[in-house]
Amino acid sequence: MAFQSPVYNVIAVPIEKIVPNTYNPNAVAPPEMKLLYDSIKEDGYTMPIVCYYVKEKDIYVIVDGFHRYRVMLDYPDIRERENGMLPVSVINKSLDNRMASTIRHNRARGSHDVDLMSNIVKELHELGRSDAWISKHLGMDKDEILRLKQITGLAALFKDVKFGQAWRPVEDEFYEPEPLADCQELEQEDAAEDELMPV
Repeated sequence: MAFQSPVYNVIAVPIEKIVPNTYNPNAVAPPEMKLLYDSIKEDGYTMPIVCYYVKEKDIYVIVDGFHRYRVMLDYPDIRERENGMLPVSVINKSLDNRMASTIRHNRARGSHDVDLMSNIVKELHELGRSDAWISKHLGMDKDEILRLKQITGLAALFKDVKFGQAWRPVEDEFYEPEPLADCQELEQEDAAEDELMPV
């Protein structure tokens, strides 16, 4: 069967059946949200939101389009005009692939929250995904992945990272440390000399 993009099968879904995901790191400032509202007010919904359908609960979990969803929640005029229905494009992917899809959508067009991004990297590692997988599917280089791991501060995330030795102590074969007692005697001698020095 030939591949068909999900956008060719957009469906109208009641907003009550749509729920946000727990990992979206995309952030939109209030002025941009107002602009999005103005756009939807003037032009209507021109792009569907992307969701994953959870059959057991009969809900649609947002993969992309959270802010378009928020506009309908926050503005009664939009909700009334659209009869509480949102255009939805459904994808059927595992959680790790849905997370990757969300990041790809966000990075292709806007900003994302660094703390939430680091949590996504952490979750993907907990799901068994390697740095190479994350790099390929999220469009990140290895340094960016490393920085995001550092934010979470979890040692388990660094098990695959090879660190170089930053410095190595050099043994001086001619140096012999003074015994502690001798050091104390030297300090007492220095103190006595200080008392005798003219001011």
